[in-house]
Amino acid sequence: MSLIPKKGTVYVVDDDEAVRDSLQWLLEGKDYRVRCFDSAESFLSRYDPREVACLIVDIRMAGMTGLELQDRLIERRSPLPIVVITGHGDVPMAVDSMKKGAMDFIQKPFNDEELVTLVERMLEHARGAFTQHQQSASRDALLSKLTGREAQVLERIVAGRLNKQIADDLGISIKTVEAHRANIMEKLNANTVADLLKIALGQAAPAAKA
Repeated sequence: MSLIPKKGTVYVVDDDEAVRDSLQWLLEGKDYRVRCFDSAESFLSRYDPREVACLIVDIRMAGMTGLELQDRLIERRSPLPIVVITGHGDVPMAVDSMKKGAMDFIQKPFNDEELVTLVERMLEHARGAFTQHQQSASRDALLSKLTGREAQVLERIVAGRLNKQIADDLGISIKTVEAHRANIMEKLNANTVADLLKIALGQAAPAAKA
C-alpha cells in the first residue's frame, strides 16, 4: 500500500528555513505531500510538470525572486497554480503577480486555516488545469504525426472545403486528397469527421483505437 498522500503535492519555495519547516509541518498534518526548496533555481531543476500540484513561493528571495520564477513557469506554459508569500511592503508586487495569473497571495504571518483552504482551492484548480494540459499535449503529439501536405489538407477540411476544392487549392488530384484524408483519419485516431474537427480545434483527443 502506498504511503504517499492522495490529496496532491504542494511545492514550497522559500529561502527562510523556518517558513519552509512551518509550512511542511502544517500541510503534511493535513495529508498533503510537501516538497520544499530553498531557492527558485533548485525548484526549477527538479520540478515535474506531470505532477498534479500547486506552488507556494516567497516573493522576495536571494537569487531568483518569486516573480522571476513565475515568469519562467509562464514561459514553459506550466499549468501550476501559484500563490505568493509576501511581507507587509510587498502587496504591489503581489498584485503584479496576480495580474500574471497567480491565484492569490498571503501575508506573513499567515493564518493556518486560511492557508489550508487556499491550498485545497489551488489543487482543485490544478486537477482541471492539468487535465487540459495533458489533452493539449496529446493533441500536439497527434498533430505532429502529419506531414506538411497532410497538415495543409486538414486545415482545409476544418475550413469546410470539399475534396474537389482542396484538390484545386493544392494543385493535386481528388484521389490524392482522398488518400491524404484517409491517412489523417488514421494518424489522428479519428473515426468520423466530427472527431477530426474536435482534435483540430483542440476540444478533445479520442482514445487510441484498439
